Amino acid sequence: MKVSKAQAAENREGIVEAAARLYREKGLDGVGVAEITRDAGLTHGGLYRHFESKDALAREACLRAFEWTITPLDGWEPREAEGAPETRLRALVHGYLSVNHRDHPGEGCPAAALAADAARAGPEMSKVFAQGVERNIQRFMSVLPGNDGAKRTRTIATLSSMVGALVLARATAAGNPALSEEILATLREQLAP
Repeated sequence: MKVSKAQAAENREGIVEAAARLYREKGLDGVGVAEITRDAGLTHGGLYRHFESKDALAREACLRAFEWTITPLDGWEPREAEGAPETRLRALVHGYLSVNHRDHPGEGCPAAALAADAARAGPEMSKVFAQGVERNIQRFMSVLPGNDGAKRTRTIATLSSMVGALVLARATAAGNPALSEEILATLREQLAP
């Protein structure tokens, strides 16, 4: 059955969205083409009409995953944007280092969910991942106070601490929930009391 261009574009979009979420939930090697297309409401045979390979899908899904935003980073109301930078930073850090974010990787930060996978996936995926990380650095810099030359350094240190804490909190959540929550609370207090 022939599909219209609009429907084909919608199908492709559904595949990318499903892959972006499922890869963050299960890792790049933890989900197959059939599961992705099933989640998108399609059959796996149609995937290769949209993507040259599973790796091409993974790269595009990774880029899409980096469109995720740390609420409220990109959703400031004008009055909040005029507030103290420390207030904005605190909201961002506390939202990122939350139990809710820890428990829903498919809806969250791709850096915390996919960094180890991206490092093993080869140079093409590494390039895509680096683009996403750089984009997050640039966006986060707008939240940190100050305009000095050390702002990028502080941004990288803060983001790296947040991602590392979330990774450790996720890794310990099932085996020692109290430790997992302690990691999150400790980093919230250290980064944005």
